[in-house]
Amino acid sequence: MGRFRWVGLAIVVAGCATARPPQMIEAEGAYRIGREDVIEVSVFQAPDLSRTVPVRPDGKISLPLLGDVEAAGLTAADLAESLRGKFEGLLQTPRVTVIVHEVNAARVYVIGEVVHPGAFPIRGRLDAIQALALAGGLGDFASRSRILLIRKGADGDTRYVLDYDDLVENASSVPRLQPGDTLYVP
Repeated sequence: MGRFRWVGLAIVVAGCATARPPQMIEAEGAYRIGREDVIEVSVFQAPDLSRTVPVRPDGKISLPLLGDVEAAGLTAADLAESLRGKFEGLLQTPRVTVIVHEVNAARVYVIGEVVHPGAFPIRGRLDAIQALALAGGLGDFASRSRILLIRKGADGDTRYVLDYDDLVENASSVPRLQPGDTLYVP
């Protein structure tokens, strides 16, 4: 009988999920390289081909013999495999390792009626209240009940209206932010 109560509760909670802001659960899987990150490409027994390079704003890196190579959006393992394939015609059994040295691409933006609007790096998990705290908190004339979370997606922007007081009272409803998210405080 207890198991049926949990199933019923799960159905009720799932049905209400669309009325609340999305819960931001970290995506499973490896980190994806972003623009402005700094990566090390190490080619075993070929020090002249090994480099520590920034990912340019166009998402590419420049390497000896290969020229420009797309890096943004790939995991370190995916990029290493891609480079291994490109070096195969130039080296006998190339072994390539990619290490992410600096994560600079992941940012959220907090604008509007906050003390210090701007772009803030995401270091680990960051939720909406923490991002507002990084921006110095709400300004004197901020609309606490109409904070807008704007999330860019493949199909365009998705917008969620957040109420600051509700977020503070119910910690489980605080949305986790993703790179590129914008919080606008009117």
